[in-house]
Amino acid sequence: MPPITQDIINLYDRFTHGQMSRRDFMDTLTGVVGVGAVAGVLASLANDVARAQTIAATDPRIVTERVTFPGPDGVMAGLLARPAGEGRFPAVIVIHENRGLNPHIQDVVRRVAVAGFLALGVDALAPDGGTPEDEDRGRDMIARLTPAVAGARIASAIPFLTAHPRSNGRVGATGFCWGGGMVNELAARSPELAAGVVYYGIQPDLARVPGIRAALLIHYAEQDPRINAGASAYEAALRAAGKTVEAHVYPGTQHAFNNDTGAARFNAEAASLAWERTLAWFRRHLAG
Repeated sequence: MPPITQDIINLYDRFTHGQMSRRDFMDTLTGVVGVGAVAGVLASLANDVARAQTIAATDPRIVTERVTFPGPDGVMAGLLARPAGEGRFPAVIVIHENRGLNPHIQDVVRRVAVAGFLALGVDALAPDGGTPEDEDRGRDMIARLTPAVAGARIASAIPFLTAHPRSNGRVGATGFCWGGGMVNELAARSPELAAGVVYYGIQPDLARVPGIRAALLIHYAEQDPRINAGASAYEAALRAAGKTVEAHVYPGTQHAFNNDTGAARFNAEAASLAWERTLAWFRRHLAG
């Protein structure tokens, strides 16, 4: 199999973010690597569901359940996980990538719960029938959601978690890729959000920055020009408006470096450091 070059990763990024069709992607990839190497390259680029679980749903440290709650245009749904002990916990919304609430994001929800939080993996596609098993179909469904509709759906998780009997009443959010952009959207539309952690997510319109109240931690990949194009201006606007913000660029990393189901882009060292910073940020800003 040929090496996974930056050009191949950029090509895959264009496909997974709706900038080209699957047919055009496959035709272009075949022209770059040759017919015989396509299967191996795709296996390295794509998410491996078999690697998605690092914490079992039956892990004795946590309690998990499927929940529903009212949304702006239908019933919302998600995976709720919390520490097994007694008490009330800071709450964190976990927002998925543009594939929906898949096994990897469900595992991230459990990781957040193990760390001591009431975690809700929200399914932004719930009113449309829920996240499908087919990732391409999931991407197509999410591509049809406007930021306003998706933001309103995800924002409905805030009152649900605020009022939850195992919550301390303070709610944060973290998200990845599309979900990272939705953390920014949620911060801009929901003053009730206390803290947000953005993983390589698109920035909101800078005119909305004054309305943000959440303390924001932002993780960027070094090799991610599509997202990084707006990073400096966003951080400058947040600081100028007196907002609490901390941003990090992780050297040598690709977009989706935190996703440990994708071998080509996962960076274990950067993912570990970003995760430590994420948990510390939520502990600092979501304390009761």
